Amino acid sequence: MRFLDTNVLLYLVSTAPEEAGKAEVAAAVLESGDLALSVQVLLEFYAQATRTRPSGRAGLAHEQAVALIEAFQRFPVQETTTALLQAALATKKRHQISIWDATIVEAARISGCDVILSEDLSHGQSYGGVRVVNPFRRPAR
Repeated sequence: MRFLDTNVLLYLVSTAPEEAGKAEVAAAVLESGDLALSVQVLLEFYAQATRTRPSGRAGLAHEQAVALIEAFQRFPVQETTTALLQAALATKKRHQISIWDATIVEAARISGCDVILSEDLSHGQSYGGVRVVNPFRRPAR
């Protein structure tokens, strides 16, 4: 199983011309069935997808974002619990990462995922057996 970080979902809905390639990658990733995500990821998606961009371009309408969140729930969704919080606090301290990133790592672990698909975390980094893969990274030549 692979765990989706918020940025994968955001690229899926991006209309920025310079992100067209990443939007295609995100769409291909979401076609697979071995994915999981968390309530945190869905909340972050909503917050970022509906905001107005610095360029002045409007984000998604509330109804559009809600419809997408409902569609994303076809994948297993890890709820935010006190057990998840406690694990994230320990991971934050152990790996010196933000509490938000630690919560992603622990939600992935609790969901049974050994890979996190993320552009934000360090590609190849392992957090106690949960490895980060950047699906948008171009292979080295």
